[in-house]
Amino acid sequence: MAEVLRRNIEAMRAQRKEAAEAAPWPERLAQRITGFAGSMGFVLLHLLIFGGWILWNLLAPEPWRFDETLVVLAMAASVEAIFLSTFVLISQNRMAAAEHGRAELDLQINLLAEHEITRLIDLVGRLAAHAGLSETDPHLDELRRDVAPDAVLDQITRSNEEDDDRGS
Repeated sequence: MAEVLRRNIEAMRAQRKEAAEAAPWPERLAQRITGFAGSMGFVLLHLLIFGGWILWNLLAPEPWRFDETLVVLAMAASVEAIFLSTFVLISQNRMAAAEHGRAELDLQINLLAEHEITRLIDLVGRLAAHAGLSETDPHLDELRRDVAPDAVLDQITRSNEEDDDRGS
């Protein structure tokens, strides 16, 4: 693996770790809860708790039963579901914000690379002309022009709106 790639990977890992450590404690807590809730340990814990609860209230001697109709269990499961879904939403919002940042970075790098490639095409064309070589590709003039990101986004928006109009 190239050293520059290794450095980039390490820089991204360090940035993610720094962002995770800088997150407010409620977000870190939500991430930990969501991480546990998405594990097999969580499934097994619930199997034991709910299974034990149900078996106890169905099979134990009647005076020892504490939830014969299982209404308390259903309520507890409902409240847990409300909290878990909230924790999942908090984690998803955080992941979406991080993804938005990565998408923005990706866009900026792509725009920079496109600009640099455009300049290289122009430079190679001038070198070829200086060396007396003729250009044979009819698309080179188009490739020498910089892409205007706002024009591309406008075209994408118009295209999506036309697709929506056709689908309605």
